[in-house]
Amino acid sequence: MKKLFAVIGDPIGHSMSPIMLNDVISYYEIDAHYHPFKVRPDELETAIRGLKAIGIAGFNVTIPHKSAIIPFLDGVDDLALSIGAVNTVVNDNGKLIGYNTDGYGFLKGLEPYFLTFTDKKVLVIGAGGAARAIYFTMAKMKPLAIDITNRTVKKAKELIEACPFESNSKSLTLEEAEAYLDEYDVVIQTTMIGMYPKILETPISLRNLNTEALVCDIVYNPLETQFMKEARQKGAAVQNGVEMFVYQGALAFEKWTGIFPDVKRMRENVLRQLEA
Repeated sequence: MKKLFAVIGDPIGHSMSPIMLNDVISYYEIDAHYHPFKVRPDELETAIRGLKAIGIAGFNVTIPHKSAIIPFLDGVDDLALSIGAVNTVVNDNGKLIGYNTDGYGFLKGLEPYFLTFTDKKVLVIGAGGAARAIYFTMAKMKPLAIDITNRTVKKAKELIEACPFESNSKSLTLEEAEAYLDEYDVVIQTTMIGMYPKILETPISLRNLNTEALVCDIVYNPLETQFMKEARQKGAAVQNGVEMFVYQGALAFEKWTGIFPDVKRMRENVLRQLEA
């Protein structure tokens, strides 16, 4: 019988996951289909029961359900539980188990630049859900330092205190981050600042940027944010959010099928969609 994979969220019409993942399902000749389902927040529990009842093989979870879904699952991976968010669910012999591939997806995208972070100082901009997934996952890699700056410093401090992994971290105001920016080897922009239509906004000034740093922005619409443009013009290496999106999807696909897919194919598919 054909397997069913899915993504649930609200809204869901904008999701690029169905095109990206149905393509690799076809490429690897798997008898399955990946379908988007719009699920309103008040329908979430009913939807999860329904997906389980029909034997869903696995599904992705997007806004606004990543945290709300946890009580309705049969089990949650330790990292996802500490992050407090699930983006991937696997049907394990009738039990729905939640995982979070966002942080690992982000780190996989950095492999062309760094395989280890033990000698790197990292700055994370933002203290929301994406920052939490990236910070917790990266903290396990034990970088030399991993600091967080946020408009509300209290949130940055709370994020550091909530991390279950020991790390050399401090919370910074945006002004402090700007002043000490030349100390960082990796700068990770995790907020929605610079996303279409407010494409000229940036979270912090890059006047003190280390020109040998890698600057990442999880936004991918536009493909090059103003923040990335300014970093590139200063000579820094830059990476947009496409890599994180592709790799989190690839890791989810691997959990469902045991196959780590062709990420080059997936990336090209996503870029075609964005350019269209």
